[in-house]
Amino acid sequence: MAPSNTDRCDVAILGAGLAGGLVALALAARHPDMDVRLIDAADTVGGNHLWSFFGPDVAADHRWLVEPLVCHRWVDYQVAFPAHARRVDAPYHSIESAALDRAVRAALPEGRLMLNRAVADAGTDVVRFADGGRLEAAGVVDARGVGDLSLLDLGWQKFVGREIATDAPHGEARPTVMDATVEQLDGYRFVYVLPFSERRVFVEDTYYSDTPDLDGAVVGGRIDAYAAARGWTGRAVREEAGVLPVAMGGDFEAYWASGGEGVAKAGMRAGLFHPTTGYSLPDAVRTAAMLADRRDFAGRGLHEATHAAARAAWKARGFYRMLDTMLFRAAEPAERYRVLQRFYRLDEGLVGRFYAGGSTWRDKARILMGKPPVPIGRALAAIGSMT
Repeated sequence: MAPSNTDRCDVAILGAGLAGGLVALALAARHPDMDVRLIDAADTVGGNHLWSFFGPDVAADHRWLVEPLVCHRWVDYQVAFPAHARRVDAPYHSIESAALDRAVRAALPEGRLMLNRAVADAGTDVVRFADGGRLEAAGVVDARGVGDLSLLDLGWQKFVGREIATDAPHGEARPTVMDATVEQLDGYRFVYVLPFSERRVFVEDTYYSDTPDLDGAVVGGRIDAYAAARGWTGRAVREEAGVLPVAMGGDFEAYWASGGEGVAKAGMRAGLFHPTTGYSLPDAVRTAAMLADRRDFAGRGLHEATHAAARAAWKARGFYRMLDTMLFRAAEPAERYRVLQRFYRLDEGLVGRFYAGGSTWRDKARILMGKPPVPIGRALAAIGSMT
């Protein structure tokens, strides 16, 4: 018989992805006596994902949350473009979803990780399950993926990634965050390479595209061709695919409301992602740390805190949305690589602050200085079209 009783807890977190998992870990660490529930319809935490971040993306006082999860780390990385290649002296880290799954299972006592439980709907202080069950909580945090993306003006970063166990050493010493020397297809295309060990490498084919359409078989064939050109033979260990939003504008308040009125939110559901990269890990860490510092977990207060943080982040990131608009609306798809090629000629500190979402006014001025890599008339027209 399906459960229909009412249960109770202190905080219910909906969605056991990156954002929800980090909130659960942070609350369990800082409030060990609190009854925290992490709920998801899937049977694992984190799904099938690899999350990476640059050293400056995570503040020093938040490292405690992510350090135990890091599976791979490097002291530097490199990029390659048709007319420019460079090594960047900045740390780079990767987290495998299996590590998040292990950490959450270890941190939450039995019964508090509620997997294989589909949520029908949720309010400020209640969760109703599809099987008829009900969970009352002091507060609810919803981290179940995106809201209504049609309310935002978006481009897309889409990708297929494959981890390969190579027959011989692959010879890569550091990550290649962007190899844009490849043929430019479907917008700005680059290949992303992470050397996990001497004979294990992750290869991802990525596109900054006008559409979210992704043909996994076609892109997988391009990964095969890239690996063959590098002399890498072997077997596929794991594969993932994804489509991330690249924001140019839109109605933040409408987007927030689309994810549930009056309910606290985290991650993509809160609109907390870098407008240019689509990456949500830095914001997910900040949100989890912010919630862990609280003492009041009533639902209305959680909503006000998460809404204020997300709204402030959206407002502060207008510069990135302007750059995205120029990239998608002023540059011809086959020429978009020139924008990134120029960007990667700038100072390493500026590059790091850009990815962390913390560009200073001097950084912004430097990025815009000089002859733009797109036609000036189209750039001005693109900016004028921003919503």
